[in-house]
Amino acid sequence: MFSLSELPQKKLHFIGIGGAGMSGLARIALTHGAHVSGSDEKDSSVLAALSALGATVYSSHKSAHVEGADLVIYSNAISQSNSERAHAAELGIPIYTRAQALALLMSKSISIAVAGTHGKTTTSSMLTVALQACGVDPSFAIGGTISASGSNAHRGTGEYFVAEADESDGSFTEYKPFGAIVTNVEHDHVDYFATPADVTAAFDDFAATISSDGFLVYCADDPGSLSLGSRVKNITSISYGENSESDLHIDQVELAAKSSRARALWNGKSIGHLELNVPGRHNIDNAAAALAVGLHLGLPAGGLLAGLASFAGTGRRFELKGTVHGIRVIDDYGHHPTEIRVTLDAARRYAGDGRLLVIFQPHRYSRTQAFMAEFASSLSLADTVILLEIYAASEKPISGVSSEVIAQSMHNGTYIPNFAEATDAIIEMVKPGDVIITLGAGDVSALGLIIIDGLTKRFANN
Repeated sequence: MFSLSELPQKKLHFIGIGGAGMSGLARIALTHGAHVSGSDEKDSSVLAALSALGATVYSSHKSAHVEGADLVIYSNAISQSNSERAHAAELGIPIYTRAQALALLMSKSISIAVAGTHGKTTTSSMLTVALQACGVDPSFAIGGTISASGSNAHRGTGEYFVAEADESDGSFTEYKPFGAIVTNVEHDHVDYFATPADVTAAFDDFAATISSDGFLVYCADDPGSLSLGSRVKNITSISYGENSESDLHIDQVELAAKSSRARALWNGKSIGHLELNVPGRHNIDNAAAALAVGLHLGLPAGGLLAGLASFAGTGRRFELKGTVHGIRVIDDYGHHPTEIRVTLDAARRYAGDGRLLVIFQPHRYSRTQAFMAEFASSLSLADTVILLEIYAASEKPISGVSSEVIAQSMHNGTYIPNFAEATDAIIEMVKPGDVIITLGAGDVSALGLIIIDGLTKRFANN
């Protein structure tokens, strides 16, 4: 096992370095003086940026790339048969998962891991911005880009390290943080967790890794998170939510088209208002979690609230890609029925008198099979939904599972598997004042700019 003090001058090779999580770890490793190399399936702006920072990058996977490495790190998207991973094993080079590498990088910090089925990226980002506003300059590694800084990872000068803790493959038990947030606990990642009980057990295992002198912040409004909080023993537990018995109690919630507001009471005493420049009831909860951590750490309420008020969002989380002729185009990562419901609820207020038009791309056959009825129900909040074919994410098709089946069960759904035909259709039907959302965890995000370009041409010709 490596220690953080050994990293300077060590050669670290990242397989899948172009991914959001892996590229962030590579940047932090470079600041520790490590020699960084990495490979991905194709060239990208991420690889170019890492190269500019001094990393050696490759736009293909070849076994020779790992030769000479002291440590090889791979993302969970990399299979055991990958040529570089297999060759590293043959050479006896130590091999770490992304989670193990992140645990190494935050091992000397006061680490705070943000976990939960939904809201991890936004909550991690909010906590980071709130801590920054208090002048403590935390390190962070997050699965999405903080809009204000344009970064998803940073090595700070302060003692805190905020890390998004991904539960999808159970590897978040590697982090062993000082403190943690669990936003909610719900069944997802059905390719790994067969039942809801399996998810519950994984979060129990994660909570058990929190430092004995650390803390758990949990949501009292979410049944899964509340149940976890009630089971945790021997560490400090802090609750947040509209539940009147919460340590951080939220009330007087006000939801507007582009913002949200609520009063915050810490141990029964009002400390001010959460004033957020992001919409949605779910973001009040995300901000409350971040605020509870900061208050528990002894940071000033005023600084934390000011930081949260300045939060401008994260990439792919209700991200405005552009406005053309009064038509707003939003991109969002939501890919679970619960995420879709809260996103479309916020989008309905955002649209005002306009219509809400959605292009949705289901993510993974296994998830789609498990939640077909729930997807149809959540998507019913939109006026019109175009369903693309399922983004496989390396899974093989499952008989009888398709976007077309979901569309057939909806009053407002149309199945258009072709990207070009889908964008043409939505560009043709949209009217000024409407809102378009590209929704899903796959490559549907690429459609936003195409739609904006198409709208620009459409209205230029009118």
